[in-house]
Amino acid sequence: MCFSASKYFKFQNDSIKIWIKKAKNKKLDSTSRSNFLVKSYNYILNNKKQLPLKLSSIAYEFYELKDTISFFKVNKIALNSAIKNKHTYAIGDTHWNYATYYINLEIYDKAYFHFNKAYDIFIKENNKKEASVILFGMARIKGNYRDYVGSEILTVKAIQLFKELNNYYDLYGSYNHLGLLQHDIKEYDKAIFYYKKSLTYFKKSKKSKKKYPGIYTNIANAFLEKQQYSKALKYYNKDIKSQKLKKNQYARALNNKAYCKLLMKDTLNIKRDFFKALKIRDSIGHKTDILFSKINISDYYKYVKDTTNALQYSKEANLLAKKIRNSRDYLTTLKQLANLDTKNTKKYLDRYIEFNDSLISAERRTQNKFTRIEFETDEYIEETERLNQQQIWILVTSVSGILILSLLYFLRVQKVKNEKLQLESEQQKANEEVYILTLQQKAKLEEEKVKERNRISEELHDGVLGKLFGTRFGLGFLNIKGDDDVLEKHQSLLNELQDIEKEIRDVSHKLNDNFNSDTVNFTFIITQLLKDKSELGGFTYDFNIDNEISWKTTNEVTKANIYRIIQEALQNILKHAKAEKVTLAFSKDDQHIIIELKDNGVGFNSKKGKKGIGIKNIRSRVKKLNGSVEFLSELSKGTSLIIKIPYKFE
Repeated sequence: MCFSASKYFKFQNDSIKIWIKKAKNKKLDSTSRSNFLVKSYNYILNNKKQLPLKLSSIAYEFYELKDTISFFKVNKIALNSAIKNKHTYAIGDTHWNYATYYINLEIYDKAYFHFNKAYDIFIKENNKKEASVILFGMARIKGNYRDYVGSEILTVKAIQLFKELNNYYDLYGSYNHLGLLQHDIKEYDKAIFYYKKSLTYFKKSKKSKKKYPGIYTNIANAFLEKQQYSKALKYYNKDIKSQKLKKNQYARALNNKAYCKLLMKDTLNIKRDFFKALKIRDSIGHKTDILFSKINISDYYKYVKDTTNALQYSKEANLLAKKIRNSRDYLTTLKQLANLDTKNTKKYLDRYIEFNDSLISAERRTQNKFTRIEFETDEYIEETERLNQQQIWILVTSVSGILILSLLYFLRVQKVKNEKLQLESEQQKANEEVYILTLQQKAKLEEEKVKERNRISEELHDGVLGKLFGTRFGLGFLNIKGDDDVLEKHQSLLNELQDIEKEIRDVSHKLNDNFNSDTVNFTFIITQLLKDKSELGGFTYDFNIDNEISWKTTNEVTKANIYRIIQEALQNILKHAKAEKVTLAFSKDDQHIIIELKDNGVGFNSKKGKKGIGIKNIRSRVKKLNGSVEFLSELSKGTSLIIKIPYKFE
C-alpha cells in the first residue's frame, strides 16, 4: 500500500469525513473503498494533522475490508497519536479496534486485554454508551470459558448502564445472555425468567419491527431440559411459524423440535425434520450447527436401532468437533461413541477423561489470565487515584467505603464459591461414573476369563481324565499274550498312561486353584496399570496384595478413587522419580485398606513439602474417602507413599 500523495495538501478537514463515509459504502467494490481510506490517511500524515480519532476510524474500515496489514499499521499510529495528544476517547477507540480484531480470530485473552483497557478509559470519561457495549463483550468472552460468575457480574454491570441509556435492544441481548448462563449451570427456571424478560425489552426496542428475536427456541430448550416436552414444543412452534425467522434460526428450531419429539418417543416425521435442518445448515456453512445436527441424527438412529448409521453420524460429528475445536460437543461425541462402538468403549472413555481434564485446566488458566488483566489495570488506577488525593478526610471516607464494599464482596464471594463447588462436585461425580464404568468392564472381562479356566479344568478332570482312566483300566484287564518283551512293553504303556493322568490332574487342579474372581478382577486392572506404566518408565515392579481384601464388596467409588490415586502416583514417578524399581502393596487391618507405593528414585526433601498438582490431586481424593496420606522421602533415597482408607462395603 502506497501512502505518498502530496497532491492532497489543499483538501480541507471535511474531505476526510467525506472519504471515510464513502469508504463505508458497501455498494462500492473493495478497491474503491480502500482507495478512499488511503486518501484520508495520506492527507492526515502529509499535513501533519493530529487527528487520532479519524485515524482510528480509518483503521477500523481497513479491518472491515479484511486488510489486516493496513489495519495494524494505521491503528498503531492512531494509538501513538492519541497518547501523545492525550486524546482519551481515541485511545479507548483504538483498543476497541484491537479487541474486535482478536475476537474475530478467537484469540480471546488478547481481546479481553484490549476490551479492559478501552472500558477503563470510557467509564472514566463517562462515555457510558461505549463502556456498556464493551462490558457486554467482556462478559460474553468469560461466558465462553465457563466463568459463569464473572460473566454474570459483568453482564449485570452492562445492564445497569443500558438501563440508564434506555438501550432496550442491548438490554434484550444482555438478559438473553444471562438466561444462557443460567441454562449452562442447569438453573432452568432462572434461565426461563431471563429469556422472558429479554423479550419484554425486545418489544420496547425500535428494532423489533425489522428484526425477529428467535428467543422462543431458547425458552423451549430450557423446558426440554426440565423434561416438560409439551411446553417445549409450544415454543419451538412459535419460532417455526414466524415469517421473520432467519434460515439459521429456523433450522435450529426445527432440529430441536425434532429432538424434543424423539425424547417423547414420537418419531412421526422427525427424520424428515432432522435432515431438512441439516440441509439448511449445510447450505449456510455454519459448522457448529452442522455438528449439532449430526449428534441429534445419531441419537435418532440409535433409538430406531440402526447402529450402523448412528455410528457413522457420531464419527462424522466427532471429526467435525475436533476440526473446529468445539470442546463441549467433542466430549459429547466421545460419550456417544463409547455407547455405540462397544469394541472401542475403553478407548473413547479414556480419551473423554483425558480431554475433559485438559479442558478444565485450560479454562482455569484462561480465567486466571482474565482476572490478572483486571487486577493489574485496577491496581494501576487505584495507585494513580491514591497519589492524586490531597486531603485526609477523602482517604478516611474511601477506607470506610472499602470496608463496606469488602464485606459485600466477601458475602458475594462466599456465594460464588458455593456455586463453583457445586459445579466441581458435579464434574467430579461425572468423572467417577466414567471410571467406575471402565473398572466394571475390565472386571467383567477378567471374570469371564476365570470362568473359562474353571470350565476347561472341569472338562479335563471330568471328561478327558475319566476317559483315560477307563482306557487304562480296560487295557489292564486285557489278556495279552506274547513273549516277555511284549508284556513288558504293555506294562510300560499302562504306566505311561497313568503318568499322563497325573499330569492332566495336576493341570486341572492348577487351573481351578480356588481363584477368587473378585480379587482377580480388580488386581488384574491394577496389575495392567503397573505393567503399562513400567513399560513407559523403564522400571521393574513388584505387586503384593492381601487376598483377604474382598474387592467385590468394596464400594465402587472407593475402587475408582484407589485406581486414580495409584495412576496419579505412578505418573509422578514417571515424570520426576527416575526410578528403576517400584513396589506396590495392598494390606488391611480391622478398619482400613492400606496402600504402600515405594520407588528407589531421586526422592525429594519432604520437610519442605511438595505443592505439585499431582500430590494435591492425591490428597484431595484420599480426603474424599475420609482417609489419610503420608509422603516419606529423602534426596537420592526414593519415596514412599502410605495411604489408609476406611474399609467400606456396599
